[in-house]
Amino acid sequence: MPLLHASREARLVNISSLFGLIAPPGQTAYAASKYAVRGFSNSLRHELEGTNIGVTVVHPGGIATAIAKNARIASGINNVDVEAERRKFQAFLKMPPEKAGETIVRAVERRKGRILIGNDAKAASFIERLFPVSYWKIIGGQMKR
Repeated sequence: MPLLHASREARLVNISSLFGLIAPPGQTAYAASKYAVRGFSNSLRHELEGTNIGVTVVHPGGIATAIAKNARIASGINNVDVEAERRKFQAFLKMPPEKAGETIVRAVERRKGRILIGNDAKAASFIERLFPVSYWKIIGGQMKR
């Protein structure tokens, strides 16, 4: 922090997730960690208000990475079910990582406090704000189609 305070302007960028906006079943631990990144970033942004340090939290949606393929599997879960879920999840990962990176850089240059990457993250955020308790009935139903 002292180095950031000593610079003319600085920005901390924390990567959360779409699952820092919504919490799907089966993703409890992951969603909890991503909500924590969101809360940490928001709180830190308020603490640093009026200083030369800004804070940005990024919520990427479906970025075409190997996240689903590399995800750890809890013991006791059927491997057939795991592979089916991985394939289903992988189908949602569409945005090229380079495009996501460019979007993040542009938003950081504009000193945005929050960045939603992809239409899926934007739509999920909107639905969650309209229906903060029952959003999963809507989003989960859309995912099954």
